[in-house]
Amino acid sequence: MCCLYRISGMRDQILKVLKKEGHVSGEQLAKKFSISRTAIWKHIKELRKMGYEIESHPRYGYLYVKDTDLLAPEEITTDLGTHVMGSRVLHRKEVTSTQDIVDKLARVGVEEGLVIIAEEQTKGRGRRGRTWVSPAKDGIYISLLLRPNLKPLHIIQIPLVAGLALVRAIELVVPLHPTIKWPNDVCIGNRKVAGILTEVNCDIDEVRYIVLGLGINVNTKLAILPEQVRPIATSLAEECKQPVSRVNLIRQFLVEFEKVYGLFLTSGFHEIGEQWKKYDTTIGSRVKVMEGAKEIEGQALDIDVDGFLIVKSDDGKIKRIISADVTSRN
Repeated sequence: MCCLYRISGMRDQILKVLKKEGHVSGEQLAKKFSISRTAIWKHIKELRKMGYEIESHPRYGYLYVKDTDLLAPEEITTDLGTHVMGSRVLHRKEVTSTQDIVDKLARVGVEEGLVIIAEEQTKGRGRRGRTWVSPAKDGIYISLLLRPNLKPLHIIQIPLVAGLALVRAIELVVPLHPTIKWPNDVCIGNRKVAGILTEVNCDIDEVRYIVLGLGINVNTKLAILPEQVRPIATSLAEECKQPVSRVNLIRQFLVEFEKVYGLFLTSGFHEIGEQWKKYDTTIGSRVKVMEGAKEIEGQALDIDVDGFLIVKSDDGKIKRIISADVTSRN
């Protein structure tokens, strides 16, 4: 299924009036927009189908009660305040992976800042071929199109940039203190709440585009996750003991990501790296590193100017880790 949810211009205008005015009669709306009361009723009916809670009373008219739980593009983009990120937002009910859709659109020249959001993924992807479980309407499954002027060497810095933006966004939306595990996991305590995936189309010396994907357990119930991941996973709602607005979190992430990404492109990685370290839990810990079939154990010392992890192995050698599975052994 690839149903695209989009509010028509008229329904969007009706929704804005309802949010602002409180009780509004069908007659008042009909006069304001120069359409029939029957047409107003049909638009209200469609908004309700999308999940907006709108009450009606024979004497007082319509009353807006609550936003839809669906991630409607207009809920995200209205007064967002970004210049590039979220300049175009598409919402799908069900997809294999949001990464696939962005990649297809990138190949035909769509501009940077495109965002694809899905309510559910049937084949959500994580790093190194893993699956990201994506239950319907509980989490955030989102991919962004980036077209940075970067050398392929610096691709590893993008998930660190995104991680910094995401922990800042989470802090602004919920009363939690997220941390980052190199290179792409966001955690609450010692449990993973979000993962970041970068897929790249590039030449030897040029990045054509990057598809940046995020999977975030927002209102995800741990009982529906695979048994093997429950001990190491969590959700924002589980941690703060109340439902969390997915719309607010996406909006805040796009704002924070545009700030951090912009700083990265203009000033390089150094300042981003220093800010990233404030949330990091890998540096200073004892780690096990799996590079394919090769296993290294030692102490994580730092990240370098390129974002690579520096590890002192148990045999005393200094290793520069570019891409690997890293597990804390503390």
